[in-house]
Amino acid sequence: MTPSSRPGGREGVTTGTCAAAAAKAAALLLRDGQCPPRVMVTGPTGRMFSLPVFPVPGGARAAQVPAAGVVKDAGDDADATDGMTVCASVEPLEGEGPILFAAGEGVGTVTLPGMKLPPGEPAINPGPRKMIEDAVRGVLGSRPVRVTVSIPGGEAVARRTFNPRLGIAGGLSVLGTTGVVRPMDEASLLASLDMELSVLRALGVRDLVMTFGHTGETALRRALGVTGRCVIQVGNYPGHVLDEAARRAGEGPGLPAFRRGLLCGHPGKLLKVAAGSFNTHNRVADGRIEALCTHAALAGARRELIQRLYACRTTENAIKIVSEENLSGVWTSLADAAARRCTKRSFGEFPVEAAFIDNEGNILGCTPGALAFRGLSGPEGDEVK
Repeated sequence: MTPSSRPGGREGVTTGTCAAAAAKAAALLLRDGQCPPRVMVTGPTGRMFSLPVFPVPGGARAAQVPAAGVVKDAGDDADATDGMTVCASVEPLEGEGPILFAAGEGVGTVTLPGMKLPPGEPAINPGPRKMIEDAVRGVLGSRPVRVTVSIPGGEAVARRTFNPRLGIAGGLSVLGTTGVVRPMDEASLLASLDMELSVLRALGVRDLVMTFGHTGETALRRALGVTGRCVIQVGNYPGHVLDEAARRAGEGPGLPAFRRGLLCGHPGKLLKVAAGSFNTHNRVADGRIEALCTHAALAGARRELIQRLYACRTTENAIKIVSEENLSGVWTSLADAAARRCTKRSFGEFPVEAAFIDNEGNILGCTPGALAFRGLSGPEGDEVK
């Protein structure tokens, strides 16, 4: 079936589904000498997908290597690869043997441990590999071939994805656990966070620094002098990252566990955590100003000042008022609250410190233990610029 309409928006297909369809079309081109207008492939859940395909002149390696392409349709999801062409070539090999995979233009290569594939392998995940193998075997049987997947323009697009942080060099990943893309696919975001935690743990990171996004990471590195690969951007999901970090801490022997964490961020997000919200999406939770007003009141702020804070429309305005009124200790009190909530979430298995910073990298207030992260140096790797 083709992507359908459903509540919440129109579904699309994953890069893995596109790669499987392109590979099947290339296999048919190899066997029959012609490329059909459409092919049917089966996703990991058994769902069937019918996609339009077209021959790609020249192939990936030489003029005689059959290749085909599929234009990815991500439906209504804001997918970075929507509209890109996913190509696959199928090169026959001698004798009998397995299907080999290669990364063509725009497809990345795994360079770090902790992923689902070992370093040196093309970034074509196990699910899509199985789809491609089933599609090609259905046409060519046990004949050994090399399948090269390419996504022209993928190297540039990959710079705007999680791939540089995951140690995937040179292009995009070919992904897809179900074959289908659903609008605002939260599961995909959480899976990316899980993979990044796995990479950090495999690299031996023990002290995990968490922040909310790119601006926050830049600011915290400036504030604390943190270097190397030890920072994870949690987005709107600090609770999920805390849960996964704690779970890895309890996995027993093997890779070293995360022993402690630091959650560092701008009041616009971290205030929500101090208020007890671990999904910080604006449609899920707020409580920022209420938390600030509570701690200001506990610090002895006069009623008029609390009313001014409560009337603030932005946290930037609140930051300015706190500074003008010499209430900077409020940020330390709030950091204590955020750290306690984060540590209690794991029942103390993953102790967390907290620090409020502004976008310029100034520390507004923090727990005493947060300063122990100053100058932390993680393994070498990509950092935000």
